[in-house]
Amino acid sequence: MGSRLAALARLLPQYLQLAWWGLAAPRLGEPAELVVVQAVVREGTRVLLAVRRELRGWELPGGAPLPGESDEQALCRELREETGLAIAVERRVGDYRRTGFRPHLARVFCCRVAGGSLRPSREAPRVAWFEAGALPRTLFPWHRGPLADALAARGQPIERVERQGLREILAGAWIDLRMRLSDDRAR
Repeated sequence: MGSRLAALARLLPQYLQLAWWGLAAPRLGEPAELVVVQAVVREGTRVLLAVRRELRGWELPGGAPLPGESDEQALCRELREETGLAIAVERRVGDYRRTGFRPHLARVFCCRVAGGSLRPSREAPRVAWFEAGALPRTLFPWHRGPLADALAARGQPIERVERQGLREILAGAWIDLRMRLSDDRAR
């Protein structure tokens, strides 16, 4: 019990840093809109999810493009770094403009494995396949919509605006706590 309380006490500085990153930094002069690319990697009826080290919870793998890098190049690089897998980008699912906490544009793509071996990394200490119909409860809620859109196999990319307000922040914090208290084993 004492070790869990100590772990929770260590979270306060991390949560303060996340609050600054999500609430203050974007409004205090970051030069350009944050764009991230994310992959719905499918293998049969399974999808690949990752847990990051900063905020614990299952999510779509991906990251931010480097200067001069295309979305597809960034996605391939990020997936190789995070998961050890080489991917082939099949189609763009859509763009998800998120407002509120940490405003950003998430560009989501459907992908398939083209090589490599699944392994965790420093950025994503947990990576795993999940049945599309049995996703973990500790999947961050803002990834459910893009996953559903990808699995629905719509013809044209879609555009959605999603507000990340207090409800989403609290849901993310609850998922993070559940994962940390279970040593990332919570489903």
